[in-house]
Amino acid sequence: MAILENIRKRTTVLILIIGLALFAFVISGVFSSDNFSGGKVGSTVAEVNGENIPINEFRAQVENASRRYGPNVTSTQLVNMVYDQEVRKTILNQQFENLGVDVESDQIVEFVRTSGYAQIPDFQDDNGVFNEQVFKSAIADWKANDPLRYDAWLQDEESIIQAAKEQMYFNLVKGGVTATLTEGEMNYKMANDKLDMQYVRIPYSSIPDSTIEVSKSDIQAYINDHKAMFKQEKARDIRFVYFEEKPSAEDENNVKEEITALMDDSVEYSEAKDANDTILGFRNTNNMAAFLDRYSDSKFDTIYKAKKDLPSVVADTLMAMGIGEVYGPYKDGGTFKVSKVMDKKENGTVKASHILIAWEGAERANPSITRTKEEAEAEANRLLAEAKKEEAVFTALARDNSDGPSAPRGGDLGYFQEGVMADEFNDFCFGNPTGTVGLVETQFGYHVIKVDDKQDVVQVATLAREIEPSEETINTLFTDATKFEMAVIDAEPEDFGDIARESSYTVRPVNKIKEMEENLPGLGSQRSMVQWAFNDDTSVGDIKRFNVNNGYAVAQLTKKYKKGVMAPEDASATALPAIRKQLKAEKIIAANKGKAMDAIASDNNVSLSTASAVTLSSPTLPGAGREPLVVGTAFAMEKDQTSDLIEGNTGVYMVKVTNKTPAADIENYSTYAQNLQTSTAARVNGAVYNALKEKAEIEDKRATFY
Repeated sequence: MAILENIRKRTTVLILIIGLALFAFVISGVFSSDNFSGGKVGSTVAEVNGENIPINEFRAQVENASRRYGPNVTSTQLVNMVYDQEVRKTILNQQFENLGVDVESDQIVEFVRTSGYAQIPDFQDDNGVFNEQVFKSAIADWKANDPLRYDAWLQDEESIIQAAKEQMYFNLVKGGVTATLTEGEMNYKMANDKLDMQYVRIPYSSIPDSTIEVSKSDIQAYINDHKAMFKQEKARDIRFVYFEEKPSAEDENNVKEEITALMDDSVEYSEAKDANDTILGFRNTNNMAAFLDRYSDSKFDTIYKAKKDLPSVVADTLMAMGIGEVYGPYKDGGTFKVSKVMDKKENGTVKASHILIAWEGAERANPSITRTKEEAEAEANRLLAEAKKEEAVFTALARDNSDGPSAPRGGDLGYFQEGVMADEFNDFCFGNPTGTVGLVETQFGYHVIKVDDKQDVVQVATLAREIEPSEETINTLFTDATKFEMAVIDAEPEDFGDIARESSYTVRPVNKIKEMEENLPGLGSQRSMVQWAFNDDTSVGDIKRFNVNNGYAVAQLTKKYKKGVMAPEDASATALPAIRKQLKAEKIIAANKGKAMDAIASDNNVSLSTASAVTLSSPTLPGAGREPLVVGTAFAMEKDQTSDLIEGNTGVYMVKVTNKTPAADIENYSTYAQNLQTSTAARVNGAVYNALKEKAEIEDKRATFY
């Protein structure tokens, strides 16, 4: 208990003194420490409190993560993800070693029992329940007969042991987190003691920023007093001109002409026949699928579509056309298209809602349903009668009574075409007009159905050609990028922007790029450009051209930021408003010192305001926002007492307490103490690790390798 008391007392600074002596245990040779040993040799990707994270082990972890997450995660994202995991693991393992935190076999088994691993069939008995002996036997069998699976398990095993240690460690810290009845009482009163007050506020905005002079030395002094606010990582500023590989107007016209020529019949000479053949065009072809396979970038889609499923630019037009009519060419995104209506079905798609009343044993019925088929029919008829009433709200009836998965949506099944639903359901929906309410039986139960809407559907064939840049356009783009690159290399560094503007190019700045970033606005993944910017050989003003997605980027490094405290010019955006506010407060207080509230309001052309039922837990004033210092000052005053001038968040205040209403006394504050303890314990995991990481000496060497 003394150890836990020390933990509780020192949680905020995380000086943990835990006297634990737990011994590592082996489960039938499976959980062996030999499995987790690894020589820390060669280069290191990071150093944490003097302990190296070897690059060879790190790369293996990145490879494993790559297999796990697949192509949806970039290589840089994988590196950063694994880095964060390895740093966390190293920091916590150092704590485990210092404090003697380890796990025994029963703790490991219990962790597996209460985790997702317990759902692995090989670990379950005949009843589908996790069984410790079955678990141990399965691992032993893998080791003897399935080496690949056993090797995979060893990786899982390491994660299990790590997670079990973390669980124990954080639980020990949580065991030292408590809240006394006095703290519970304070928490209760902060939320329930209420105060009414009158106040006057002179907003800082009443003094123009232009009248407040702030020197560079003022900013530096503010930085020195608030160094924690102005820490910065190593970073770079760049600017670039993007030469995007996109079709020219001439390229667009050429594609449009090509697709237009395919619409009508053409005559071609047939060498085999030694005669001219007529080639049927898009309008007249009698084999649309073959025609589109040969001439279009998209195949013939035979599915009938409602208006909402058609391209928005032509949906209205296509729905109004008759069978056989052709529309186009038209542009849809980066494609020219011509469309032909092949067929049309009136009311070909239906929107319906239903209330499903299932019975025990019906197909897909919830196991909790115990009503008989006869009881289900009676309930369905009752709901049918309710649904047919003039004042009925079908969505509410479905939400409250349906056994189907659509119940939360008010029974809404959306639009569907013929053949999708069960036969009886399908026939009712397509055989009745909109607004009809009726009852059908299917293998799933009884359905009270409402036909909500019907729409026509069309079958459309579309001849499509993507608009792509021609070879001539690509060559011209390369020439333009090269000319610009040579021009800015030969000029002074500061002339980059002027040279770009002379050619009507847009210069795009990207500021405060971090060393392990890869995505740049407007360019996407550009790891090579970031690496170049952070290369020791790259100087401010240097220029380089990069091949980027769909084109080229000519980039210039414009600024370097060292790790540490910001310089005044970099901190000014944050520091200036705070300094101005402080100087304005001093001017306001000096001009109004010794005045009464009425005089302050009159002299500053502001109104006296009131605030009612203000609490310490919610220190908000009407029209002013959160003002904890002002409210806290008021709570420390007596009724009818008036304060001095107070420097608040949005202005300078003077307050008068008009009423104080103490919270009603209660017999026991244990509930509030328990809530306070629970909320504090819930933050332990993140807070403890963040504090340990903040204090750790971490040398990040990722950029050396990636």
